[in-house]
Order: sequence, then structure tokens, then C-alpha cells
Amino acid sequence: QVQLVESGGGLVQAGGSLRLSCAASGRIFGSYAMGWFRQAPGKEREFVAAISRSGGRTYYSDSVKDRFTISRDDVKSTVYLEMNSLKPEDTAVYYCAADGPAWRDRLITLASEYDYWGQGTQVTVSS
Repeated sequence: QVQLVESGGGLVQAGGSLRLSCAASGRIFGSYAMGWFRQAPGKEREFVAAISRSGGRTYYSDSVKDRFTISRDDVKSTVYLEMNSLKPEDTAVYYCAADGPAWRDRLITLASEYDYWGQGTQVTVSS
């Protein structure tokens, strides 16, 4: 089992920045592909960013590309989501997810392919 705990959410003005963290416990973190998703009220959960188990590959949704950065620190068993130039439409509950042990260094964008989920952290961007 892998337990994921997100933190770092909060209220920020448009144009501001936040850094989300997702701390993992359980098995070998370095063998897991990781991702971030978000869900706004009344909307379906959507993909935000993914990082491969090695950290060498990343992928972003078009809506956050060039504004958000996903990274991982395997020593700390933590994945991060650095969010800059935040917009009101970024308001949502943000979830991290893990899949693995990953048998290859792949990126996962589908929520259904992730095995483990955190409880979520609220991000609110005011205009």
C-alpha cells in the first residue's frame, strides 16, 4: 500500500503562486509514476501533470503548460506541483496519484490507471 498526503493548498490572488506537495509513504517511491489531477465544483476530475518514475519525463495539460511544473524528490518521497501565474479557473481540489511499481518509465494521464490517491488539497484563486 502507498499512502499519499497532499499539502500546500490555500487562497491566493490571481497571478500568484503556490507549491503543492504530496508526501508518499509505504513502498519504494522511486518505482512509482506520479500525477496531479484537479476537480472543480460540478466538474469531472481532470489531468494536470504527470512525471515518470525516473523524473526524466514530464507532461502537462494544455491549460497549465508553461505555468505549472511537476517535480519529484525520491529521497524525500515527495512529488511537487509548482503553480505560477494562477488564474481563477485553476480553483479546484488538487489530488496527487501514484501508479506502480511502474515496469517502465512512462507517463500516465488517465485517472483510471492510477492505483493510489491522496485526499486532496483545496486551491482557491481569487480575481
